[in-house]
Amino acid sequence: MAPRLGVLEIIRPIQSSKVTIVFPVHNEAGNLKRAIEETEDFLLKIRQDFEIIIAEDGSTDGTGDIARGIADSNRRVRWIHHEERLGRGRALSGAFRESEGSILIFQDVDLSTDIRFLEPLISTIIDGYDIAIGSRTHPESRIRRSLKRTITSLMYNSLVRFILGSKLKDHQCGFKAFKRNTFFDIMNDIYDEHWFWDTELLVLATLKGFKIKEVPIVWRESNKSTVILIKDSMNMASKIFRLWWRIKIIKAS
Repeated sequence: MAPRLGVLEIIRPIQSSKVTIVFPVHNEAGNLKRAIEETEDFLLKIRQDFEIIIAEDGSTDGTGDIARGIADSNRRVRWIHHEERLGRGRALSGAFRESEGSILIFQDVDLSTDIRFLEPLISTIIDGYDIAIGSRTHPESRIRRSLKRTITSLMYNSLVRFILGSKLKDHQCGFKAFKRNTFFDIMNDIYDEHWFWDTELLVLATLKGFKIKEVPIVWRESNKSTVILIKDSMNMASKIFRLWWRIKIIKAS
């Protein structure tokens, strides 16, 4: 697949035992400080070599000021700021380019996924998997979410599985880990810059033969959820069909 984003910028030197955690944030002034503190406190219990990156994407509510203050006072935290909104996927790709870890993770700043599940996520990569994803549909997972969110997720994941041939059950949970080399092998083939970024990455990873494991989690729906059932489902469906067509053309060429 031809790269869309152009030539990769210079990537920071890899530190082989280091874990990078990226928080993609847009207008998250109410959540950011708690998320950083709880994540750092937990990681210090299981490992010492890690960094946290705040990928702050065109916020207008003071999130940038909070992120700057945290990064200035904490050597483990870095802040990457964008004046104009790039989109969640593009902000994540940029943050991972700047990362130092051999294990790359991103998680939602609202901590919908219980922070304790960082340990099995990291262990899955250490055990030899290329990608580990938190799965809200895993039989051992415990989740709390609205009927509307449940229906939307079921519709979406069913479409991805049926049309794109994915074997995964949950493509959109904001709790994923990657081997560094795996991520950079895929990154420049991803077209989407926002919410479909996760799904496109996982589908392309499957096509390339990478090993992916779904990990059980404890998850609860954020009060900030902005799911619009019909609008969001139609938008995601159009992206699924575009990726299907693109893959079909590539396979035929």
